[in-house]
Amino acid sequence: MSLSVNKTALPAAALTGQQRGALLKSLSQTLPSGLASRVLAAGDVDRQRIERDLHDGVQQRLTGLRIRLAVAAESFQQRGDMEAGVALKRFGDEVEQAIEEVRAFARGVYPPLLASKGLGAALVSAGRYAGAPITVSARGTRRCRPEVESAVYFTCLAAIDNAAKHAGPARVSVRVWDTAQALHFTVSDTGCGFDPDATPRGSGLINMHDRVAAVGGTLNIDSRPSAGTRLHGSIPDPWPRATTGRRPPDFRALAPTNLAGRGA
Repeated sequence: MSLSVNKTALPAAALTGQQRGALLKSLSQTLPSGLASRVLAAGDVDRQRIERDLHDGVQQRLTGLRIRLAVAAESFQQRGDMEAGVALKRFGDEVEQAIEEVRAFARGVYPPLLASKGLGAALVSAGRYAGAPITVSARGTRRCRPEVESAVYFTCLAAIDNAAKHAGPARVSVRVWDTAQALHFTVSDTGCGFDPDATPRGSGLINMHDRVAAVGGTLNIDSRPSAGTRLHGSIPDPWPRATTGRRPPDFRALAPTNLAGRGA
């Protein structure tokens, strides 16, 4: 696959899902081992910057406007101009809705919890905002390299979205755990399932495979008609590289932490 890149093009974070998937596929096929993951990490830095700009810029300005409208509405009502007060309150409610939409968009760009608290906390939070009931289990997983956590997070979100679109009424569960050698994750649903051999891969599945491959992992899908779907990913040696070349110690036996969330 050939890919022409304009030097003045927008950063990877501004690409559509299909364009981003095509870029990752090209990188994983053409770049030396490790370079594709560094390019992916650079794109995720852009995503974090955009999220901060939305939070610190647009969202804060809208919040200020919402407060001023509330103060003005109360002032008009105290002076007996109920019609103006009601109109201003209605405008304030619309601004509040816009704030929620900006927050939801910012979470989709790059959730702050992913950087501050890690993969488990970010997935639990995402489960709470999902349209269907989602069970999330992260059994004391250690922090991984940022590009690995980002790849797993957005792959899980894409799988959850696929289940919402194609599985029909179903329960969805997300599980993340690690072993001495690798980070593992599954996204399972109890939906209608499909025959992988007879179903062409859409851009969503291709993008998930390419994103995981870019960080050195593998992704497998197990599904049958009327038997649900299970996606399993595995990424070997995902932990941060210590200066000594040794992996950080595993303290789970001393202080286990478990996260579980249930979407409403």
